[in-house]
Amino acid sequence: MIHIAHHPIYAHPLPKGHRFPMAKYELLPQQLLLEGTCHKDQFFTPKRIADSHITRTHCQHYYDQLNSLSLSKKEARRIGFPLSVALIERECIIAQGTLEGCTFALENGVAFNIAGGTHHAFYDRGEAFCLLNDQAIAANYLLDNKLVHRILIVDLDVHQGNGTAALFQNNPAVFTFSVHGKANYPFQKELSDLDIPLVDETTDIVYLNMLGETLHNLLNDFKPEFVFYLSGVDVLHEDKLGRLSLTLEGAKKRDELVLSACYERNIPVQCSMGGGYAPDVNIIVEAHANTYRVAAAIYD
Repeated sequence: MIHIAHHPIYAHPLPKGHRFPMAKYELLPQQLLLEGTCHKDQFFTPKRIADSHITRTHCQHYYDQLNSLSLSKKEARRIGFPLSVALIERECIIAQGTLEGCTFALENGVAFNIAGGTHHAFYDRGEAFCLLNDQAIAANYLLDNKLVHRILIVDLDVHQGNGTAALFQNNPAVFTFSVHGKANYPFQKELSDLDIPLVDETTDIVYLNMLGETLHNLLNDFKPEFVFYLSGVDVLHEDKLGRLSLTLEGAKKRDELVLSACYERNIPVQCSMGGGYAPDVNIIVEAHANTYRVAAAIYD
């Protein structure tokens, strides 16, 4: 059975014309329940994460600035959200959802966060809709508590996980692997342990062949005891912030590759949703729902 962290949507609406698609966070669980892929008892609503878990990964000063809403205009503009108490609270709840998902995955194989995948959050700053790096926080929790000793982060969002790469740059216990659009944001990339930048309009067959071979080698060579999977669906051809050309079926096969590889090797995996910005929210929801359908078929 898969386990899913679900969160309330932002309490304050975003400015008119804001491009961040909030509707998917409510529509996705509704779709999964309606079609029977998931059941109500598989969802949980986490509480706020302990401050100590956040400041293990993020700078205390930066976290204090978030809580006091005292970031400069430039710093807030880099994040892209209008800051509010409700926004910070939700970010802390999202991080706890990922952390709790890890403990469930250790026992049951897989867990999901409807939100999360905030891989542009650095030690001392946020960027691009990311305030706190949920998977990095959870990875440090696992390592600090000696629950695992080697972690692989598989970041398949169309944008490089620059914050995650920087956070674990000098940590040999965490291997960061990012497949992303070469010409896409962030335009100044960080150095992951393995980066695969893809040219514009990369198609299913090229993407899947590359991923299948690379992931097989990584799992066999690094031998991770836990995998974090960032399954952004902004790899789709329809996505307005992506530059790749995967189809819905191609993105689904991508999820099958990652989740089946972890399942076959008995490696627990925590999955955060990441990006998805197609103009039609139904396409975003369908692509994210496919990730859950794949997991349900593999793990149930």
